[in-house]
Amino acid sequence: MDGNYRLIESLCQDICSNIIKFIRCAYENSQKTVFLAKIELMNYYSFEYPFLILLLIPVLYCLYKCKETLIPRFFPHLEFLKTNKRNLRLEWIIKILVFILLVIALTSPIIIDKLSPSNRHGKDIVLSIDASGSMNASGFDTEDDFSNGERLSRFKLTKIIATEFMHKRQSDNVGVVLFGDFAFIASPISYEKEIVSDMLSYLNQGMAGQNTAIGEAIAMSLRSFKHSQAKTKIIILLTDGEHNSGSISPKQATELAKKKGVKIYTIAMGKEGEADEALLEQIAKDSNGEFFTATSAKELQKVYEKINKLESSDIKSKEYLQKDFYYQLILLLSLVLLAYLISKELKR
Repeated sequence: MDGNYRLIESLCQDICSNIIKFIRCAYENSQKTVFLAKIELMNYYSFEYPFLILLLIPVLYCLYKCKETLIPRFFPHLEFLKTNKRNLRLEWIIKILVFILLVIALTSPIIIDKLSPSNRHGKDIVLSIDASGSMNASGFDTEDDFSNGERLSRFKLTKIIATEFMHKRQSDNVGVVLFGDFAFIASPISYEKEIVSDMLSYLNQGMAGQNTAIGEAIAMSLRSFKHSQAKTKIIILLTDGEHNSGSISPKQATELAKKKGVKIYTIAMGKEGEADEALLEQIAKDSNGEFFTATSAKELQKVYEKINKLESSDIKSKEYLQKDFYYQLILLLSLVLLAYLISKELKR
């Protein structure tokens, strides 16, 4: 009997230690919820009513302190009192498990998921980037701030600086349009900056041809806003050349942007006279945007920083908590075990 008791005690100790680990994990994670806005948590375990776990104290106390007392009885025919000790031991363990499971079900275990909705309430921004032949020129990073000794092209430097700008727009949705002979949407407007950054990293100079279709670039950027519900829509158009391709003129595209209430910031990249600065300035003026020039990578970074300040957004995206309840499963398991005990009792 002492051996059986030690076996049962060992099993109960294992059960209790696992429950304590679960409680400790739940408590630690409940403390993290205070900093939920600052700490990125995907999901964690907790209890809806953790104080009810105190109901386990009586049974845990009894497991360690209550000893089984054997009362001697004298009977001449012991064969009539035969019983399966293994079954009795199993039933005793099941009774303890049923009680523990019912208490855990009362505490209502939950898994909490932090959700970041795709529909954000910031601004929608399209980065319209020139990928024509002239963007393959090197020497733009005069101070070697981004190249690390390499001879990076204007296009590669633009991708680095644009990606940096993108990640600063925490509350906004960002998309990318690439243009040359024609324009195409390289990445739809999305809040997922990592995905947009990955798409941008796959782009290469010359993918849209060697010429510069500024009108097509604006028109395609406007098409990116087709499903946009943002109140503020912005195009940041960067080029180092003159409009010399496409079936849509910059004037027509700008008038359409003005009708749709889309603001255009234009950036003339490269040495003075390389880009059509007069055209870019007019585009910005007609769309209530601003015109900038950048003769080096450092200046281009400052331009994006200035646009970031001009279009600062105080709106923070909301975060939601979704709770998945699991008390039903634990309750079902306890009821199955309880039904087993009742069936055994009825058969006796």
